[in-house]
Amino acid sequence: MESCSPALPDKNSTLFGFVLFFLVALPLEAADLPPFEQAVQPFVKRYCLDCHGADDPAAKLDLSAESSAESVVRHHQVWEMVVQRLTAKEMPPDKSPQPTDREREVVITWIKARHDAEAEQHAGDPGPVLARRLSHAEYDNAIRDLTGFDLRPTREFPVDPANAAGFDNSGESLTMSPALFKKYLEAARKVAEHLTFQPRGLSFSPYPMISETDRDKFCVQRIVDFYDRHRIDLADYFQAAIELKQRRPPERTLAEIAAERQLSAKYLQTIWTALETPVAVGPLADLQREWNGGSLGGTISERRKTAEEWRETIIARRKALAVKVEKLHLRGQSDGSQPLVLWWNRQQAEQRRRYAGSSGDPALDEARREFCRVFPDAFAITSRGHYADANLGAEVRLLTAGFHLMQGYFRDDAPLCELVLADAEREEIDALWQELNFITLAPIRQYKDFLFFERAEPPRFAGGPDFDFARPEDKSVTTAPMMDRMRDAYIAKAKTLEASDEVLHAIEDYFTRMSAEFRWIEQAQRDAEPIHLAALLKLAERAYRRPLTVEEQAEWRAFYESSRQSGLSHEDAVRDTFATILLSPHFSYRFDLASDDSAIQPLSDIELASRLSFFLWSSLPDEELLSRAADHTLSDPAVLIAQTRRMLRDPKARGLAREFLGNWLGFRRFEDHTGVDRERFPAFTNELRAAMAEEPVRFFIDLLQRDGSVRELWDADHTFVNATLAKHYGMDVTPGPHEWVRVDHASRSGRGGLLPMAVFLTKNSPGLRTSPVQRGYWVVRRMLGEQIPPPPPSVPELPKDEAEFGDLTLAQLLARHRDHAACAGCHQRFDAVGLVFEDYGPIGERRARDLGGKPVNTEAEFPDGVTRSGLTGLREYLRNVRQRDFTDTFHRQLVAFALGRSLILSDKKLLAMLRSQDQSGQGSIGQVIETIVTSPQFRRKRGDSERRD
Repeated sequence: MESCSPALPDKNSTLFGFVLFFLVALPLEAADLPPFEQAVQPFVKRYCLDCHGADDPAAKLDLSAESSAESVVRHHQVWEMVVQRLTAKEMPPDKSPQPTDREREVVITWIKARHDAEAEQHAGDPGPVLARRLSHAEYDNAIRDLTGFDLRPTREFPVDPANAAGFDNSGESLTMSPALFKKYLEAARKVAEHLTFQPRGLSFSPYPMISETDRDKFCVQRIVDFYDRHRIDLADYFQAAIELKQRRPPERTLAEIAAERQLSAKYLQTIWTALETPVAVGPLADLQREWNGGSLGGTISERRKTAEEWRETIIARRKALAVKVEKLHLRGQSDGSQPLVLWWNRQQAEQRRRYAGSSGDPALDEARREFCRVFPDAFAITSRGHYADANLGAEVRLLTAGFHLMQGYFRDDAPLCELVLADAEREEIDALWQELNFITLAPIRQYKDFLFFERAEPPRFAGGPDFDFARPEDKSVTTAPMMDRMRDAYIAKAKTLEASDEVLHAIEDYFTRMSAEFRWIEQAQRDAEPIHLAALLKLAERAYRRPLTVEEQAEWRAFYESSRQSGLSHEDAVRDTFATILLSPHFSYRFDLASDDSAIQPLSDIELASRLSFFLWSSLPDEELLSRAADHTLSDPAVLIAQTRRMLRDPKARGLAREFLGNWLGFRRFEDHTGVDRERFPAFTNELRAAMAEEPVRFFIDLLQRDGSVRELWDADHTFVNATLAKHYGMDVTPGPHEWVRVDHASRSGRGGLLPMAVFLTKNSPGLRTSPVQRGYWVVRRMLGEQIPPPPPSVPELPKDEAEFGDLTLAQLLARHRDHAACAGCHQRFDAVGLVFEDYGPIGERRARDLGGKPVNTEAEFPDGVTRSGLTGLREYLRNVRQRDFTDTFHRQLVAFALGRSLILSDKKLLAMLRSQDQSGQGSIGQVIETIVTSPQFRRKRGDSERRD
């Protein structure tokens, strides 16, 4: 058959010798290389195309189209794999014609030389990076950092596809379909529902803030949480005072003791003064006698016992001195009427620090009054009356005013504010109560409930024609004129029923206070609108990861105004605008690395901030990083390294652990893993599955934050467990319910480092048995970077259930499996690595026998011809034979993740630098990361009109 291709040089020809001389004997520049048509193409045609031609190519590798030197550069990953196979003498297969060693060397040397020349010529080329949408993880993290809550709006989205490097953070894979856009639209609207409108700006809630119930829950819980943080236990203060009196330790001041014990220095000083200022009679005099003359205790437990006894005495004495407030009554009116209930609440609140009794002894009465001023009957009331005790069959309503069948709140915390809180804390609780009224409109709702019940429910005090003007559904019912009219009609009715002056005063006070609340809310809402709009633009800047231009600010203001003009309320217009911001490509896409210019150019500081934060956090830059970008110092290598170190210490470095390690090692979605038969393995609970997925994340975060060695990933003798995982591993540690602890000397339990973690052992088991094939392939492919083709379709399967192996062990079945010609070449590369894990069951549990009852055997002959056993043997193999493979693989994967693209030839110099920095394989992970972020390709960009990948 004739061919238009060059004649194939005979392996004994002068031409072949000429090619070999230049390829093997001399270091070559790219220009010195013989043509591809002479050095490589003849070899490919003679030895490769039978298997890797256009018709049904083996391993889906078609070399027939690789017909030029340019293709060797453009498809360098393919040719690097060819070099690997030729070097290992795995190609051509045994039954095919074999090239001589010299022929192999010619092709291998030519390809390497061509790649090296290209890599040197374009070293540091950042390569083209496509504009892309945020990955689902990046979007979730960005929403978390925008809102302060881990809302995970993409949890129902389809899984992001991965690029050739195995990561889902590149433009090669992250496209936007119409169906996916609809999901992003829905997600943006849902996130906008979490917006919380406050008098001084915008914030977010962990749940939607659309319904009245959710708004109430949010505001009430924040107030109750504040009270819980400032809850007073008198025994704590008495104990601190005793230790201050005894000067234990002697150098501590009152303020220092208060700070150390998280007590109020203000209230501790009040108690100290009360104990130290002599009085002749009353409860304080009794306490002072013990203070000055009794034994206060020599040990901590004795002092605590004294303090608790004093507390119980004070509580009992204070209860006996409490002022009893009688309720008001009005003939023809329910005692649960809002004006009457609120009057009673206020009277109670005003008596918290009062003594109103009379003993006939003025000195004793004054002493009791002082006692009550120091020790109120309550510091803050969080629930009251029938609604305070679920044991009575009532719903516990926090902060309730105590109305029957009506919602309303009442603030009763004067003693806490007066005796305990510092000025800043008082301002905080004042703001929280203001926000409750502003966000929930509780006073307005309360008043409308008042109108409804007074008109509709017996005894219908405000029923009849005199009150028909005041209907709760009327929007004008809360205006000042309508409030005045309702007040006058209500008081007139009360006078006809011979209301007492006290009742009339309570009614007058009710309308005055409610009207004042309404006027404050109206004014606060007007004042807040421009504040909210300014806060919205700040949110847009955070979302955009850069300052807004003047034009963009004007556009968003116009969008908001357009929404208002179309009939939306202020809140709805702000939510709609915020949802649209989240849909903007400036938030949901990354343009910082894309370029229309084919020339290489440095990233701006703002662009560098985004690249760094999405690398280390898989999320937005924070304020500090953006400030370094704003003052144009981030591009300074020293500042860049300092920020990198800071960011790795931040909890958000969890993003790097989950997204890099999770994608590289294939466990990021393990929390959805359903491949375990739970009837056969009931120990595999949701809690255990979550703990398995968390273990490598905790391990990697710790490695980052203490700048540990890369080698620790596979050679460490420690790990991290919670109580669930510790039990599964049989470890003698007892972490708390939500605690994770580091376990050193983990090898005693067969753990330590990534290799024996249950998440990997379980993920790489088919469910009813172990799988040395999957486990070994995972180590060799994921951790050591070997390129292994998929199995041919004719490969026989092993039994699915380990209990059905019969007389054969799994190792024997695999040996028989390797006798199959289609299987031997690949299986000999990873079977032994997988067999060492046979003493770990299908869910990573330690075991001595398999599910068929046969003793497990962890001994196997490794690819280097040495027989080794168990995890110790595997680590020895990695340490002595494959350590460089692991480190190189780690470097390649981390560089690909950091750059957001597959590796190209111009990255070879960076990879060589990383290798030279870590000759021992024990270099720190921080050094690797710092080398990457200061590399030319990380700090620069170019367009793709001149592709060199």
